[in-house]
Amino acid sequence: MNAKDGKIYCRTGGCGAKLGPAALSSILSKIHQKKDPNLLVGFDSSDDAAVYKLSDDIAVVQTLDFFPPMVDDPYIFGQIAAANALSDIYAMGAKFKSALNIVCFPENEDLNILGKIIEGGSDKVAEAGGSLVGGHSINDDSIKYGLSVTGVINPNNIYQNNTAQPGDCLVLTKPLGVGIIMSANNIGYASNEALDSAISSMTCLNKQASELSHKYNVNACTDITGFGLIAHLIEMLNKDTAAVIDNKSIPFIKDAYDYANEFYITAAGQRNRNFAGNNVKFEIGDFAIQELVFDPQTSGGLLFSVQHDHAKKFVEDLSRYYPYTAIIGHVSKMDKYKVIVK
Repeated sequence: MNAKDGKIYCRTGGCGAKLGPAALSSILSKIHQKKDPNLLVGFDSSDDAAVYKLSDDIAVVQTLDFFPPMVDDPYIFGQIAAANALSDIYAMGAKFKSALNIVCFPENEDLNILGKIIEGGSDKVAEAGGSLVGGHSINDDSIKYGLSVTGVINPNNIYQNNTAQPGDCLVLTKPLGVGIIMSANNIGYASNEALDSAISSMTCLNKQASELSHKYNVNACTDITGFGLIAHLIEMLNKDTAAVIDNKSIPFIKDAYDYANEFYITAAGQRNRNFAGNNVKFEIGDFAIQELVFDPQTSGGLLFSVQHDHAKKFVEDLSRYYPYTAIIGHVSKMDKYKVIVK
């Protein structure tokens, strides 16, 4: 990675740069800590953020996320990184309050580029209605940026990611395919229209979706990021539940489907397939759809498990802000597979 002419260049950026789910699962399984009764959500459930109870009415929600660039424009990169970090707060159903910058930047590079990155992040924080209150930077040989984020929530209103109930509808708010499009873009193959669609999705906050959701009976929620739709969906399912996905209802950026058929796919997507593939039954032979459901998303949409009779109205409300919103399937009782794609 390097920076020149006011642009930043990276071969592996965004949530595609994450360690694979298998590696993280192996590491975290070896960590043990004393149980604190006020720690309502920790890393043991692979949830989106930690939740610590301060009183009967207030809990603090904490998360952080940072990664290398996936676009050339530093301002847009800052926006994407900030929107992605904020998403974990929204996935818990919480209200965003404050954020701290996390910065890695080569000190011999043009600091105006760093200024644009931080400006992009700051503008997205302002759009979200919170405060940027400081941060930390280190001299590094590659550029990385993100946020440490704090939110608040009533302890009784937390959305966890593993409490989906049989009969729930699964509602997804953003299209899949961002990782595939960025992979195609890295070799100059992506069209301007595809890149614009991907950037529009990545810079869109999940704030409105989270706020609207409190009008409905939501049993679980997560955001779709580096582990792709399937692995994040599996995290939503406990030992007694499974999910059935309708491939024709999955929203995706059209060009991403075409690029997948041309094998412009990502290494992270293959790690996701290797991790989760044995838990999935595909009743379709469509290679591109299979790649899309494993594709790593950067600043992806929220996936809600919502009570069946609330789902249609919920989708209507969400569609005012997120035009790709769709019911993509439902939660069922556990069978041989955790996920069936029909």
